[in-house]
Amino acid sequence: MNSLLIVIILGIVEGLTEFIPVSSTGHMILVEQFINTPHLSKNFMDTFLIVVQLGAILSVVIIFWKDISPFVKDRKKVEEKITLWSKIAVGVLPAAVLGLLLDDYISEYFFGNVVIVSVMLILYGIIFMKEKKFEKEERIEDIRKLTYKTAFLVGCFQCLAMIPGTSRSGVTIIGGIVLGLSRGVAAEYSFFLAIPIMAGATLLKVLKNGLDFSPEEWKLTFVGTAVSFFVAYIVIKWFMSYIKSRDFKIFGVYRIVLGILVLISIF
Repeated sequence: MNSLLIVIILGIVEGLTEFIPVSSTGHMILVEQFINTPHLSKNFMDTFLIVVQLGAILSVVIIFWKDISPFVKDRKKVEEKITLWSKIAVGVLPAAVLGLLLDDYISEYFFGNVVIVSVMLILYGIIFMKEKKFEKEERIEDIRKLTYKTAFLVGCFQCLAMIPGTSRSGVTIIGGIVLGLSRGVAAEYSFFLAIPIMAGATLLKVLKNGLDFSPEEWKLTFVGTAVSFFVAYIVIKWFMSYIKSRDFKIFGVYRIVLGILVLISIF
């Protein structure tokens, strides 16, 4: 398959799956396994699969710029933004620490393992189908009311997503709901957490693998990242509207069916 077409497909998959509870990493691994890429080096593919997330991150920044930007004239709003970012930092801590400690282990034993991806798709698919049962009667409807304790605990849930096939957005949103956040606030905080987490993961991978790309590989990286940005932008807009009135059942069914189909294709 043509290299340009491959990175476009991967960019679309990244943008489609990063912020909905289906596991972007799991889908990227599955797509890579079923697409023939002998003409692309392993070092390039390993780095590309992480760097392509920058496009999705940028879409979050642009969509929520007014909510997260501290560059405002109103002093009260500046304080609110600083407080929000301090809560984001608290939520990032658990995954940042475990990520640094376990990155090599996870990369060696979990990434590229299609069986693990399939099992996680099915397992969390079942959990996501039960999402309604986790909702509290009294819910936090304003992200400014999010406590530091809840922010940290949501960050602990995020650590579960280190295993491919889990879904970072899915477990953080479910974790937020379990802890008393409304579905909308849980999703919003999940998106905010993605900015430093995904940027950090990209930086870590770049530091380990380097960016010694050929001009052609740089072009492919730019195209894939641009595609992931535009697709993720559309998906986030749709998803934020969708979850206000609907649960995760459709995503759970999709995960279970996909996981079973992949296992059948393997065995």
